[in-house]
Amino acid sequence: MGATGEATHVTTHQARIVWRGDKADLQAHTIELTGASLSASSAPEFGGPGGKADPEELFVASLSSCHMLWFLALARGQRLRVSSYEDDPEGTMDGTRFTRVALRPRVGFEQDPGEEKLAELHHAAHERCFIANSVNCLVEVEVPAQ
Repeated sequence: MGATGEATHVTTHQARIVWRGDKADLQAHTIELTGASLSASSAPEFGGPGGKADPEELFVASLSSCHMLWFLALARGQRLRVSSYEDDPEGTMDGTRFTRVALRPRVGFEQDPGEEKLAELHHAAHERCFIANSVNCLVEVEVPAQ
């Protein structure tokens, strides 16, 4: 059974990675996702030129995006109208692996649901996030005081 009590089912998710051997950036590649292309390379800390998406940023972004999508769905299910959602997530590595990812969502509502409801929604979103459930580093949601 899934987190909502529904029967689980297997899904498949794909991306396409293309490397062409760019002499100016030997790590340069393109990530293709549902018709969109994203220029990528290694992070500057690992020899990349900067200015392109890197796997570490994409990992942190995927955790944030998954949390946000669950949060929005849960809020909608409770008839709470979200007017804005922003996050500046940050991942920490120890040199060989991620040890922590901090999500820092700021959510605007048409009517303030209160701190308790906000915390409940973030907890439920975190519990349901497929990406957070798949990683072995600490993922924490740091909700700023309203």
